[in-house]
Amino acid sequence: MKTALRHTIRLHPAHIRLHSSSSSSSSSPTATATATATYYALFPHTLPRGPPPHGPFNIDGTRLHNEFLQLQSRAHPDKHLPSAKRAAQDASAHINEAYRTLRSPLARATYLLSLAGKPVGEEGEGEGEGAEDAELLGEVMGVREEIEDGEKAVGLSRAENEARIRDCEARLGEAFGERDFGRAGREVRRLRYWVSIRQALDGREE
Repeated sequence: MKTALRHTIRLHPAHIRLHSSSSSSSSSPTATATATATYYALFPHTLPRGPPPHGPFNIDGTRLHNEFLQLQSRAHPDKHLPSAKRAAQDASAHINEAYRTLRSPLARATYLLSLAGKPVGEEGEGEGEGAEDAELLGEVMGVREEIEDGEKAVGLSRAENEARIRDCEARLGEAFGERDFGRAGREVRRLRYWVSIRQALDGREE
């Protein structure tokens, strides 16, 4: 049974707002141009202060997930009349993309750098390829060899790697808080390596 409320879905590449108003008539989705909106604007209860430096880099994952479920419930195509289903599907897909980006510290940091006009290239590309990156790559390769050769207990390797990841995330919070995008870019590259080690450890335990 369709709800008695009219759901108006406003879509923008960087922002979706879902509104309900008391009315028995249907309404087709409308577009809005909110140039300053970001994924953060989709989650006003979890992220009321927006992205850094005004809001923190770290996010409460439980609160974000709960607000995500509420948004998805409101955007579900089955809750909208046929004329609005396509826009509801687009809204649902965009909410999913925003949630996946914000829940992951690595994806979130990469997104924030893109918003700042400082995108980070793929592994091995772009800014920062130098002695520091070479040293990091050597360290990562050494850890990978230890995992593959079984020279360390996987549990110990995981604990050490999770500590590295937490350190990177803490430094990212500081960098974004100070709008130091160069430092943030370097930390994103480091975090990308340590996340790849996490994935290798996950594969080893399967």
